[in-house]
Amino acid sequence: MRSSSLLLLSFLVGVCDVQGASGFRICAFNLQHFGDSKSKKSTVMHTLTRIITRCDVCLLQEVRDSKGKALPQLLTNLNRYDNEHVYEAVASERLGRTESYQEQYVFVYRTGTVTVTGQYQYPDDKPGDVDAFAREPFVVRFKAPKTAIKEFVLIPQHTTPTNTTKELDALYDVLQHVKKMWKTENVMLLGDFNADCGYLAKKNRKNVRLITEKDLIWLIPDKTDTTVRSSTSCTYDRIVVNGESFARAVVPLSAKPFNFQKEYRLTEEQALEVSDHYPVEVLLKVRSSSNSGASLSLPGTKEIANQRTKFFSLFVLSHLVLQMLTC
Repeated sequence: MRSSSLLLLSFLVGVCDVQGASGFRICAFNLQHFGDSKSKKSTVMHTLTRIITRCDVCLLQEVRDSKGKALPQLLTNLNRYDNEHVYEAVASERLGRTESYQEQYVFVYRTGTVTVTGQYQYPDDKPGDVDAFAREPFVVRFKAPKTAIKEFVLIPQHTTPTNTTKELDALYDVLQHVKKMWKTENVMLLGDFNADCGYLAKKNRKNVRLITEKDLIWLIPDKTDTTVRSSTSCTYDRIVVNGESFARAVVPLSAKPFNFQKEYRLTEEQALEVSDHYPVEVLLKVRSSSNSGASLSLPGTKEIANQRTKFFSLFVLSHLVLQMLTC
């Protein structure tokens, strides 16, 4: 009986820890040809809605909304599904080297937790390396005052599989340009980098400054499967942060793919109707309200009193459970 009560007490402490944990979620999701056709599939749109509303900011890729109807429909669904938040989006122009195939980068975000403070379409005109990208980055600056980092810049990239090595290396030039332009070190690069398997050979990694530079931290480790198909296991989708300051603002071990197939109990066929990629995500630490001001919290403050009350309540609850189990 005593061992059972200790197990239950451990569970209650775990619940308390989980409920107390919080974070600001940044996601990147390749929607795989998202346009008019996919937006008409109600079950697919419902799953997309469930996935995206988990995120404070979500980068969408492979948005091929040539009729301009699919994205507004998605936003309508998001705001209907989650009435606790308001979702808006900022999107790039349609990008691509040919008229027949173009994509947009789209950032969907919760207006209550984050605001857009700047946007910049990288011109891809670097002397000696003009037109390095098939889909040049659409860079967006965000302000999220409740996070530990407060302000940050997101650089998205969906590389062309046949040119992954060159595009990933060119992203380093984009990073340096943005850091200088906006005078910030708080930059995250994210998206479907195609950074694995046959698209990024191991012998080519030494030629990618985004990999070799020590100030850049790759949060999604190699051998992490970000693909839906059971026949593949590749780490295509990535999240990279610039500098130690940003890295310290990340919740440890929070960067990972979100397996929506498993989470929502879908068959592989059903999941593939949504996308052939899992979204990747990371949590930023959230500043507690007691730390939002200039003064420091000292022993005996309201925060400490609340913690004492919480632990005392937990102690009483565990004691009552113990009595019940020993009756």
